[in-house]
Amino acid sequence: MSEFFLHSFNTLSHLLMGYAIPFLFVLTIVVFFHELGHFLVARWAGVKVLTFSLGFGPELVGFNDRHGTRWKISAVPLGGYVKFFGDETEASTPSSVLLAGMTAEERAGSFHHKKVGPRAAIVAAGPIANFVLAILIFAGMFTFFGKPSTSARVDKIEVGSAAAAAGFQVGDVVTAINGETIESFSDMQRIVGINAGDPLAFTVKRGDSTVQLQGTPELKEVKDPFGNVHRMGVLGITRATSPGDVTTERVNPATAVWLGVKETWFVIERTLAYIGGVFTGREAADQVGGPLRIAQISGQVATIGLAALIQLAAMLSISIGLLNLFPVPLLDGGHLLFYAFEAVRGRPLSDRAQEMGFRIGLGLVLMLMVFATYNDILHLAAS
Repeated sequence: MSEFFLHSFNTLSHLLMGYAIPFLFVLTIVVFFHELGHFLVARWAGVKVLTFSLGFGPELVGFNDRHGTRWKISAVPLGGYVKFFGDETEASTPSSVLLAGMTAEERAGSFHHKKVGPRAAIVAAGPIANFVLAILIFAGMFTFFGKPSTSARVDKIEVGSAAAAAGFQVGDVVTAINGETIESFSDMQRIVGINAGDPLAFTVKRGDSTVQLQGTPELKEVKDPFGNVHRMGVLGITRATSPGDVTTERVNPATAVWLGVKETWFVIERTLAYIGGVFTGREAADQVGGPLRIAQISGQVATIGLAALIQLAAMLSISIGLLNLFPVPLLDGGHLLFYAFEAVRGRPLSDRAQEMGFRIGLGLVLMLMVFATYNDILHLAAS
């Protein structure tokens, strides 16, 4: 019996240290900055903030600041919320009874009595904060660790591959794709990876001459170092790294911020391309993951080091910011959609229309969560 309890304790410890703690570390950073964006702009707009919560459900620990805001950590750590004066729920749905009985002074601090512009700015500030966080993390990485680079040289070509069909030769160096300058092998991999099935124009340095090649990446399943399977475009080119091939370029803070912006935009562009591919049938929806997948990846990345885990936080921050901008009621994008209608009509949508919208949004969000969790379970079972 003691061996059973010891085994159970060791298993639980492994799950906590290997998955739960890295997952909560990453998620807390992302959620905090998202809600902080809402909070700061609300304060700037003169809105009274009642609650700033990391997590949902019963409060575990908290305190009140001098403005009367309750800062707390709640029991269910899968998100967070900022509740404004006049809100009935954590999703910022208005309380018609409370709003109707407000005095003029109370209305001045009510979120729902502000004009459309300030309300839209408060709502948009959450996703924007996620993008800013990602940019700052990437910029910090480039500033303190530099920008690693390996020339896009062709050292090996797979027989029968897209690269062989395009006419690539060993020793070629790719300098541009579709007119976009290629500075490293990873730059080439990124562009090729998101363009499976699309013809690409390659500018290649071959000896002392420059040649133009046309190649179409093939969609293939590729395993990462942790055994996770990803579908992406592949040319069939291999780069053999020799001592001295990898260079690290030190960059100044301004350049690092610009590189952070480019990195963030690349992730946004790739995510939108994947989503578009799902709807058009070019991509499979089984890559959509939820909390279990994020926890697994967090645990895997944590084995590399803290810097890699923080970089994962940047990727997750972009994903959450982008997801929240989708025009689905209950999400920030849904609120912005309602405000757009209000700006055009000159008055808000009826309470009934908004209530129906939130119900539909809740149904869509729950369906997405169930689908993502289902994918997570299948992924974990197969791994």
